[in-house]
Amino acid sequence: MFSVQQYSTDRNEGYSLLLKQLSALLEGETNATANLANASALLNQFLDRVNWVGFYTFEEETNQLVLGPFQGLPACVRIPLGRGVCGTSAQNQETLVVKDVHEFPGHIACDAASQSEIVVPLVKDGKLLGVLDIDSPEKARFDEIDKENLEKFCEVLLRYI
Repeated sequence: MFSVQQYSTDRNEGYSLLLKQLSALLEGETNATANLANASALLNQFLDRVNWVGFYTFEEETNQLVLGPFQGLPACVRIPLGRGVCGTSAQNQETLVVKDVHEFPGHIACDAASQSEIVVPLVKDGKLLGVLDIDSPEKARFDEIDKENLEKFCEVLLRYI
């Protein structure tokens, strides 16, 4: 394994290797839970300065996100669409990069240590499947490079779920 720190001069190169590792890790496996679990573990190993990496899956019957595989402290189990960073990202089906979660209206504080967050919606064939949620104990931890590459990460992941 490698971490993003090893690629501080070219983070895109590090992310490119991460995408290759993800494809190799998930190749041949069809179980969505297993693939989400391995994807969260891989990201947790790869990313530095994060305190929570995981997925919420969309439960159509309740119109809520439900906690899925993750790495980190125990988390909120259910998030209504439109609520908090995850619910807003899911409802709008757009990636959100939040530099200071305390300034985000309706932020849901599952871990008091979290200061910044990035959430990428998982949409396949126009259907919301869930979100990738990553928290950091540092303000402004995530940037455009993270956004672009984590969206690519989710594109690869969606092939296997």
